[in-house]
Amino acid sequence: MATILLYYTFNERHVDFNNNMLGFNGREARLAGRVREMEEQNQLLRRQLTLSQNHLVAAMKTNHSGKPQTTQPPCQKLETADIPKCEVIHVAIVCAGYNASRSVVTLIKSILFYRKNPLHFHLLADSVAQVILQTLFSSWSVPQVEMSFYLADNVVPDVSWIPNKHYSGVYGLMKLTLPKVLPPALQRVIVLDTDVTFATDIAELWKLFSKLQEKQSIGLVENQSDWYLGKLWKKHRPWPALGRGYNTGVILLELKRLRELGWGQLWRLIAEKDLMTHYTTSLADQDIFNAIIKQHPYLVYNLPCQWNVQLSDNTRSELCYTEVTDLKVIHWNSPSKLKVKNKHVEFFRNLYLTFLEYDGNLLRRELFGCNITKTSLKDRELSKLNEEDPCYEFRRARVNRLRTHLYFLDYDFEPSTDGSDVTLVAQLSMDRLQMVEMLCKHWDGPISLTLYMSDAEAQQFLSYALSSEVLKDRKNIGYHIVYKEGDFYPVNLLRNVALQQVNTPYVFLTDIDFLPMFGLYTYLKKSIQSLDLESSKKALVVPAFETQRYRTSFPRSKAELLRMLDMGTLFTFRYHVWTKGHAPTNYAKWRSATTPYRVQWEPDYEPYVVVRKDIPEYDTRFVGFGWNKVSHIMELEAQGFDFIVLPNAFIIHMPHAPSFDIAKFRGSAQYRRCLKILKNEFVKELGHRYSRVFETEDS
Repeated sequence: MATILLYYTFNERHVDFNNNMLGFNGREARLAGRVREMEEQNQLLRRQLTLSQNHLVAAMKTNHSGKPQTTQPPCQKLETADIPKCEVIHVAIVCAGYNASRSVVTLIKSILFYRKNPLHFHLLADSVAQVILQTLFSSWSVPQVEMSFYLADNVVPDVSWIPNKHYSGVYGLMKLTLPKVLPPALQRVIVLDTDVTFATDIAELWKLFSKLQEKQSIGLVENQSDWYLGKLWKKHRPWPALGRGYNTGVILLELKRLRELGWGQLWRLIAEKDLMTHYTTSLADQDIFNAIIKQHPYLVYNLPCQWNVQLSDNTRSELCYTEVTDLKVIHWNSPSKLKVKNKHVEFFRNLYLTFLEYDGNLLRRELFGCNITKTSLKDRELSKLNEEDPCYEFRRARVNRLRTHLYFLDYDFEPSTDGSDVTLVAQLSMDRLQMVEMLCKHWDGPISLTLYMSDAEAQQFLSYALSSEVLKDRKNIGYHIVYKEGDFYPVNLLRNVALQQVNTPYVFLTDIDFLPMFGLYTYLKKSIQSLDLESSKKALVVPAFETQRYRTSFPRSKAELLRMLDMGTLFTFRYHVWTKGHAPTNYAKWRSATTPYRVQWEPDYEPYVVVRKDIPEYDTRFVGFGWNKVSHIMELEAQGFDFIVLPNAFIIHMPHAPSFDIAKFRGSAQYRRCLKILKNEFVKELGHRYSRVFETEDS
């Protein structure tokens, strides 16, 4: 079975594109190149999918004995017909928790890849998934895609009385509430599980609503396992079902008909009756849907089985397809997901992985001919920019709203009740990933990290985190993915994303390549209380040092650090390349200090500080290298913050290869000129905002 490998090449090419400065005067060439690249990537992906599909066809022409396969699938061939190109297709999904939020993104990618119609997604989500997905889709900004959210908490009482053994818990029952939850004006909707993947245009499924007869209100695919036949093991007593029963991973719901039927009362009465003999549901909503259909078979329309090819173990799914064109929806309806047993599982896994790692930015394509596209804030801001401005690319980078997936992994942390809890805030890209484990060994408090990655890199990070002995059980780290786009590293936007998600009253603003001293978390909490940060404008400075050795022992105390300074194995941070950045900390005084001391802000000062969470955000005009932290500290000074150096705290910068942004700064005179222009604009705006006079480089 062929594997789809080209997506790795795609992402490598995309990184190469992002990591090359093509000059500031070649905007038209860059734009044309970007369009060509997107077209080529889509064409290559489709070509690779076709190649793998041909292998699947060849595999399906013979059975395990090598003889021609003669069994025909018990599913009808589908008619292909178009719906009006501007008709909106409505899709409902129940989504709860961190893991389901990741799954729903892959599902939606597969729908967007093939779609030719406007879409409206209706997400019945818990509070966790709602925050994640609202941010994701508002920042994704896919044309002609609307999102509506409905809080699952509001209907938990409707289904929580039902005992349920299914791993999905109470949320596995919530599809029963959709006719109540969705807007009364919405007449029909496609309902999907989060673990399905589309292999065709969803409009083909939407078209099948026209096949439903007068009383038919629910379109379902027959169950492809023997579950409802009751023969899987001795004393197996499934819920009542019509024949083999039906799988509810893909449903067509005629909402208007169900409401007229009194759906809410109907399913409740049947569920109450069957629970008297079955005591609990094993397959969540699927058991209750099947019990309803058993009593009211006129309600169901049998969808062709290609619309829900079920990949749990012990299914008849292979009878659903003889050609790859038969495949419409792949359903990973097993707790073991990608590890299920199926003769063609490699093909299905590769199809899934392709969408998992596919660059979601390429799915922002416009549907022409439908005048329903709303002008985005980004488009309005871009229209104000002058493309002849030599610093246009910098200004454009500030306007970009990058696709953002908050809480990529489980997060569970409640701040301490003493009101002094503090979260470490940092950002990183893939080349700094190895620092995360080291950081966690030094800091046991909460952490908020923003990771700037491609879709493929995000999956590599996921595997890394879930397999790491250090990270896999840490639930007090919020990992937030901002997906790569454009030529610049959006450092201050990344910091803002991490800062916005903090749930403690204080933050420690640092960088990922610094290791805190052991015990710094506890020391900072005590300092916050003793220095009364709650009722005063103070920024607590944590002195920064560096080592130029990749292997060195980490000092366990201030005394040990001072000895290493004297021996020349440690240095004050950037003493040899950027003295102004940390000189005001007054390291000479710190050596003998036993109590906190106040220092005076000076231009270009950029210490690492502990402050209240409600400080101003970082200025996003500064991208890449240069003035990104300086500007933030300068605004704290403008707001009247006092800078207090902590006498027994320190962090140490670990060595690493220079970033690409530093190379761009050093290698491009135009880059340096634009940075100077941006600095002067910022300083003038800051002075005007706070009625202060700050010197610019032109002063």
